[in-house]
Amino acid sequence: MQFNDFRFRVAFRVVLIGTTMALFIYMVSKPNMIFAAVLTSLIIIGQLIELYRFTSLTNRKLTRFLESVKYSDFISGFAHDNKLGRSFRELNTAFNEVLEAFRKARTEKEEHWQYLNTIVQQVRTGIISFDPEGRIQLINPIAKKFIGIPNPKNIRELATSNPKLFAALMDVQSGKSTLYKSGGEYLLTLQSTELRIRGNTVKLVTLQNIQTELQKQELEAWQNLTRVLRHEIMNSITPISSLTSTLREILDHDLVKKNSHYELKTDGAEDLREGLNTIEGRSKGLIKFIDAYREYTSLPQPKLKTIRLMDLIEKVAQLLKPEIKKTNIQFDYSCDSEYLTLQADEEMIEQVLINLLKNAMEALEPNPQPRIILKGTYDNNAVIIQITDNGPGIIPEAIERIFVPFFTTKKTGSGIGLALSRQIMQMHNGTLTVASEPDVNTTFTLRF
Repeated sequence: MQFNDFRFRVAFRVVLIGTTMALFIYMVSKPNMIFAAVLTSLIIIGQLIELYRFTSLTNRKLTRFLESVKYSDFISGFAHDNKLGRSFRELNTAFNEVLEAFRKARTEKEEHWQYLNTIVQQVRTGIISFDPEGRIQLINPIAKKFIGIPNPKNIRELATSNPKLFAALMDVQSGKSTLYKSGGEYLLTLQSTELRIRGNTVKLVTLQNIQTELQKQELEAWQNLTRVLRHEIMNSITPISSLTSTLREILDHDLVKKNSHYELKTDGAEDLREGLNTIEGRSKGLIKFIDAYREYTSLPQPKLKTIRLMDLIEKVAQLLKPEIKKTNIQFDYSCDSEYLTLQADEEMIEQVLINLLKNAMEALEPNPQPRIILKGTYDNNAVIIQITDNGPGIIPEAIERIFVPFFTTKKTGSGIGLALSRQIMQMHNGTLTVASEPDVNTTFTLRF
């Protein structure tokens, strides 16, 4: 077993060469042994060549292993030279285990790629990626449909066929989104991100058609608005129409012509006055409702400027303090940092905050220990203002409808305040949301 060991066999060859060389030196010193010396020198050369061949097997094997890794050739194995000893058998086993690990990793990588590629090709969202030179790295069928080119190689091909979409794809910033409207078939939202792949920057853009969903939402919004408008208008028109008929009947029965003038009975005059007062009240209510609708649909564009959040909160708090002092409401306000700022129209945001705070005050009327908290903070790259009250809350059935124009859960009010507030926030590229737990608390959140 030890004879078959690689190291022993190398040492044996070295000793054998040394012995042969000693014999060669001895033969050279004897004049009558010149021919034997020449023959011995040939034997020495052969031994050196065989030793070189024997020892270079390891280098060749290592070179072949590294080339297999370099060229991803994991099919071939190392088993044909086990006769060289246990060391070579161990080396073969190690090489084969490494190649098997590479083979499994490549198989898993290919399966993962096929899986992701299938998903990319099947999703209903367009996906396209390209490098700074415009060379397209990845594109799925739905993206080809949106851009209108069957097999694009470079994104710059769009510059002539669809320059507007080309500009939108190039201009959309990483981590942000933009809208692109085609001739009428598509309304695309473009979202972008940038990746570093093998040292190169690749821009990945997703294109999603929101036309159908937007039309559904628009139809639903119009249906809700029409329903509310019909309800409010009918509430005003129906009693006016009924009273008009009643007043005509009063005039027909109680109005008496005497000579050249008419006389109206006292009871009829009172009924007529009461009916006209009712008609006047309902007419004014209808005008007020129409004014509220006009206010909702004709908001001016916000005039943005930098506002310190702490100053905004303190100003709103000071405006409402006299009104809050008339109640027993505990009012707390704070701002996490005096350095927080936001870009907004100060008057518009004040209007939103005042509207939300007044709603909270009205909701707290039956509460024996009422409390309102106005807080400014910063979270997830957004400036946040929260208004929390411990009133009765909003039932789940109504929480999704409170932002619908003219919808209200109060006995009084136009139902336009929250819808107007959300519209103002949308004009500031922000959001207005609500979370409520009945009989615990309600929180309105403004996120800029």
